[in-house]
Amino acid sequence: MWYQRQIQLTSSGRETIDITDKVSSLVRESGVQTGLAHVFMQHTSASIMLCENVDSAVRKDLETLIVRIAPDGDPAYQHDYEGEDDMAAHGRSVFTTNDISLSIAGGELALGTWQGLYMWEHRYEPHHRNIMVTVQGE
Repeated sequence: MWYQRQIQLTSSGRETIDITDKVSSLVRESGVQTGLAHVFMQHTSASIMLCENVDSAVRKDLETLIVRIAPDGDPAYQHDYEGEDDMAAHGRSVFTTNDISLSIAGGELALGTWQGLYMWEHRYEPHHRNIMVTVQGE
């Protein structure tokens, strides 16, 4: 059995948005008891992230780390069609991930105690984002 739905979000700019409840709700709606939920970001300048969900400082520190890896406005970048954060945002999404597969057990996401699922926006400006969730199992 499989089930597929799209989550639509609007970011406020560079931030993380908790999507755990939205994905969990789709898993319950699917009726799948044992299987996998595949979460896919349909964009190249935002990411999906499984992360610590209690202390928001973790996500702020991750932003600090990724800025060191993919700084905005690096003069070595050739691609800057949409501004100084354009290439950095693409790099960030490649260095992180655009998708994740999560186990389903007992009709729920089988997340650990401190795990949450986030959409990580890498652009400065607000953007509309689509996330495809596919649930497979029995």
